[in-house]
Amino acid sequence: MTQRATTPAPAPLGLKKSFGFGDRLGLATPGHLESSRKFDFAPIFAQQSIREMQRTNRTPEEVMSAARDALASAGFTGAWGADADHLKTPEDVRRTAAAGFCFFTIDPSAYVNNGADKMGAAELKSAVDAMVADGTFDGPGWEGEYLSRSYEVDESDLPLRFLYSPLRRAAVKYGRAVAHSAALAREIDAACAGRAYEIEVSVDETDSPTSPLEHLFFALELKRRGVRNVVSLAPRFVGDMEKGIDYRGDLAAFERSLRQHVAVAKFAGPYKISVHSGSDKFSIYPIVGRVCGDLLHVKTAGTSYLEALRVVVRRDATLFGEIAAFCHGRFSTDRASYHISTTDADVERLPRGGTATELEGPYLDEVPGRQLMHVTFGSVLTQGRRDDGQAFKDAIVEALRANNDLHREVLVRHFDKHLSLLNAG
Repeated sequence: MTQRATTPAPAPLGLKKSFGFGDRLGLATPGHLESSRKFDFAPIFAQQSIREMQRTNRTPEEVMSAARDALASAGFTGAWGADADHLKTPEDVRRTAAAGFCFFTIDPSAYVNNGADKMGAAELKSAVDAMVADGTFDGPGWEGEYLSRSYEVDESDLPLRFLYSPLRRAAVKYGRAVAHSAALAREIDAACAGRAYEIEVSVDETDSPTSPLEHLFFALELKRRGVRNVVSLAPRFVGDMEKGIDYRGDLAAFERSLRQHVAVAKFAGPYKISVHSGSDKFSIYPIVGRVCGDLLHVKTAGTSYLEALRVVVRRDATLFGEIAAFCHGRFSTDRASYHISTTDADVERLPRGGTATELEGPYLDEVPGRQLMHVTFGSVLTQGRRDDGQAFKDAIVEALRANNDLHREVLVRHFDKHLSLLNAG
């Protein structure tokens, strides 16, 4: 009697181009898997940030088990990754490492000094001196290494060279973030206890774009501090990468900037450029695929939740209407932790009831509705209840389980569009 092959544990994916499928409900992996099998991206099937786990009342073990069980049921025997996203503390690292995650995304955004862009020379010098005094930098001699040479980075328009003012501005903006990243990297190394892992560092959640020179500084500082196994870095791109909608900005300017970031990644790594808030950015996908090639990781999350709600509205418009009404009441509060352009006035113009057809388009295909439903997911899944008292989460899960085929169908259609456009360049 032959034994069926078992699904392997998640493992580092290295410098293969990769795609992260976030799953906030634990039911999307069958659709993610069916779509991923058609394309040449290495898949990450278990991906959730600490913030998302808190907002959905899920544990790292639950996130991992949902992906593993779905892959095992499908007889999947290929390579796959597991991303513990937006880690900020040693406790975050220890919890996710214990659950078997092997891709760790460090989020040092709380340590970025967004005011550095507006500082004058005297303020920058004073801020750098303070960081030297508190040990962020190992003595005043650290600057010499950067000032003594130029960096011949291909396709960056010109050699990158640090002068005093740009170097200090980069140091003030990102110095403490690099130090925090290095500290968490040591925690990851200890928590993994000799097993293979890889690291991503994310600096995308900042007020201003990451310049090529700042990117180079961050990458070289990670090296100088001995951070190993860096497989990707997520800069803050020019333009707007808002949640749940297409890119907003100048496509030519985006491509010019992206080429420079890829050149830095090749020079200082190589490592992949990671595109955060990467779902639904259809206008830039061909550019991203063409410019990054294999040095690419794309991260998606909330878009799968929105496709789950698409199943709900098509099968139970009354339930969807109750969820939408609840979201209206939560929007002003829940939007505070997101960078989005949708306003209270935009949301007020959405219909408050109707048939499935009348609700699906405004809420799931147009910008205000998508962003309303996106930012309120945590409140819906942990606080919201139907008029009869049933928790929204339980009602949504029931609808998805009763309509497995439709759920898989909408996910496959959605992610086929993502992945085919990324390969179109």
